[in-house]
Amino acid sequence: MFAVPDNTVALAENAVQRHPVRVALEYANDRDRWRHLLRYDPDQRFSALIARDEEQEIWLMSWLPGQETDLHDHVESTGAFTVVSGALTETVSRRAVDGRVVTEVHPLVAGQSRVFAPGYVHHVHNPGGDPAISVHVYRSGGRAMRSYRGSFVDGPTRSTT
Repeated sequence: MFAVPDNTVALAENAVQRHPVRVALEYANDRDRWRHLLRYDPDQRFSALIARDEEQEIWLMSWLPGQETDLHDHVESTGAFTVVSGALTETVSRRAVDGRVVTEVHPLVAGQSRVFAPGYVHHVHNPGGDPAISVHVYRSGGRAMRSYRGSFVDGPTRSTT
């Protein structure tokens, strides 16, 4: 046991210093913050901005069965995403030291999260029969995406925001 001096004051937590997974989980668990934004679009993956400040953006995304992203990276952004409901699969592509392209597949269910950083190339899709919802946190560059249309081997083809 240890003693805490009487005049000790706890500093307020700086939300930006929290790990992006913690931020994504906080928003995922607070449905009142985003329930009014949720939509499903049969033609493309739906996304809506939940919150933004000078350091980060928090986005809500819905995924109908079969909806997916292109293979992409987030240029200079770091961040994380958390599955709120349903299931998503993330496929990560990277170049090994010997030059081979290595892919890793990560099935995700509600409550699970993944992180990303510059140079992290991935593809996310809803392989199941039910809709999925996810919350994404983007830092240091926002929601920019650089697509790898052909394949990771071919290199990036375009950037979008």
